[in-house]
Amino acid sequence: MATSAEKWEATLTRGDTALPVRLDRDSTVPLAVQLADALRESAATGHLRGGDRLPSTRALADRLGVSRTVTSAAYEQLHAEGWILGRHGSGTYVTTSPPAARPERRGFVTNDEAPSDLLVLTPGVPWADGLDRAAWRRAWRAAADTPPATYLYRSGLADYRAAVAEHLLRHRGLDAGTDSVLATGGTTSAVVELASAVLRPGDLVAVEEPGYQRAVQAFRRAGMRVVPVPIDAEGLRPDALPGGVRAVYCSPAHQYPMGCRMSAARRVELVERARAENFLVVEDDYDGELRYDVAPLPLLASLAPDVVVHLGTTSKILTPTLGAGWMVAPPSVTTTILDYRELTGTRPSPAGQRVVVELARHGDLGRHLRRLRRELSERRSMLVGALKKAGVPVLGDDAGAHLVVPLASPEDERERLASGKRRGLLLDGLGRHFARTPTAFGVAVGYAGCSREALRESLWVLVDLLRPRPR
Repeated sequence: MATSAEKWEATLTRGDTALPVRLDRDSTVPLAVQLADALRESAATGHLRGGDRLPSTRALADRLGVSRTVTSAAYEQLHAEGWILGRHGSGTYVTTSPPAARPERRGFVTNDEAPSDLLVLTPGVPWADGLDRAAWRRAWRAAADTPPATYLYRSGLADYRAAVAEHLLRHRGLDAGTDSVLATGGTTSAVVELASAVLRPGDLVAVEEPGYQRAVQAFRRAGMRVVPVPIDAEGLRPDALPGGVRAVYCSPAHQYPMGCRMSAARRVELVERARAENFLVVEDDYDGELRYDVAPLPLLASLAPDVVVHLGTTSKILTPTLGAGWMVAPPSVTTTILDYRELTGTRPSPAGQRVVVELARHGDLGRHLRRLRRELSERRSMLVGALKKAGVPVLGDDAGAHLVVPLASPEDERERLASGKRRGLLLDGLGRHFARTPTAFGVAVGYAGCSREALRESLWVLVDLLRPRPR
């Protein structure tokens, strides 16, 4: 009878090189995961080379003293990741082109924030692969055929503002009208403009806690006094707002990062207080077009256009490449923003605006949104189903393109994020989204920024990584 602390070891022989594989029954990491990690590391470091034959699952199970289920699960995972392959009638071999050596990795992203060998499962990355390439090229060609401008309109291109007004009416139920829309470079750049032009140094600005830290930094760098306000399952708590605030920044459609939706009662309470106390509500609707199995709630801008600044962006529904967003605000705010642009010479680039116009003109934007909702709904079902089947608690999956798995401690969060990196997954933690000392912990999982195949292949590791652990 094996004790709980017993370790099993097998020696795989390649030529004259002995490759030990050790499994620790005392570890909280499942045996199949330990085995897959050990073989993956051996292949990545060159101890196992392309073409090396591995023992059969039955033979390896016998050597390790474990069930064949363990070795079969490990082999299946490595096969899905591309580390090994089976040759009919001759066995299982280490692939001659392991994932780390392949020049093209579909579903993997290379940028300044993530190593190219990590599958990016962080929130905020759009489904750019889903863009119709023919429509994308056609839109850019049409945009490039526009004669060079001699004057850049402060409010944005008229055709773009009209396209946004139509988009807001059709997809968000906001009857803004072209004259009420200002073009922006995206939600973050719009927050920067509000902080620089509309607010004043020393103004008190309330933000969600946890919340979008780029907005927090934009307010702080402009000299605002930022006060974090707690959220719960119904979103930001208006009753927790301090007196004397000049503005409240929130994301009511899909709170970032927790994913909750602000209830109808909270929305009414917030705008009524804004009117009574004369402060602005900044509504960041960064992915409001994406919702599943829930009825739409009225936008804050629909409830109170006199005190709400509504912000939107194409970054999550199309791509950040365009640098195109919008603002719908009370006339006094709009006038101040336009004066600021005139004084500073700053205004959003028209190139991305022209591309959006062309996509909307030919119906490509609407078709993409329908594909996007369908694709992300299916991904969400696949991911949530796998997590809940394993007993993993899930929050914030009613809308948007990410969900949250709550954890009990900062140590648990750090360990799971680090373990994810070791196993090829880049995830996000809740701790970094607090303006003050974190009071909630967990892992945020985005499911739009990779291919569906890559997401499916990562499920086994993701579920194992996030499953509840024995206390």
